[in-house]
Amino acid sequence: MSTDGTPDDVDTYRQHAPELTRYATVLVGPDDAADIVADAVLSAMRSPAWRHVEHRRAYLYRAVLHTSASFQRSTARRRRREDLVAARATPEPTIDETSIDARRTLAVLSPQQRAVVFLTYWQDQPPDQIAELLDISEGTVRKQLARARETLRRTLDG
Repeated sequence: MSTDGTPDDVDTYRQHAPELTRYATVLVGPDDAADIVADAVLSAMRSPAWRHVEHRRAYLYRAVLHTSASFQRSTARRRRREDLVAARATPEPTIDETSIDARRTLAVLSPQQRAVVFLTYWQDQPPDQIAELLDISEGTVRKQLARARETLRRTLDG
């Protein structure tokens, strides 16, 4: 605890790291969640704005969301490059995979849709709390949840 009574950065991290890691697990998967949280928290705490942040939990949730989105963009670019190289080196596969697991299914959603689905169904948070955490309107929360449900319905039915 700092001298002015506010939690210091270590206390803030210890307090929120477990829930942020669960959140990041839904966004990027279990293998990369801890790294995403560490990167997001370090980036947030190094920001000049950090000293003035009133709602640090919400700020950290948004930082994890943005770091996850950036990670997924770079991962997608890397996979495209790897797929191009692999396509040149190997023949087309003859077996069509039809199994769908939860990670693949959730992967079709945008990071914001995944965040809303996670906070709604795994954290049982109402739209107003999700809106506050992600710094978006309640209407956006409801719209993203509806879009996610429709995308998941199409994916699972298809």
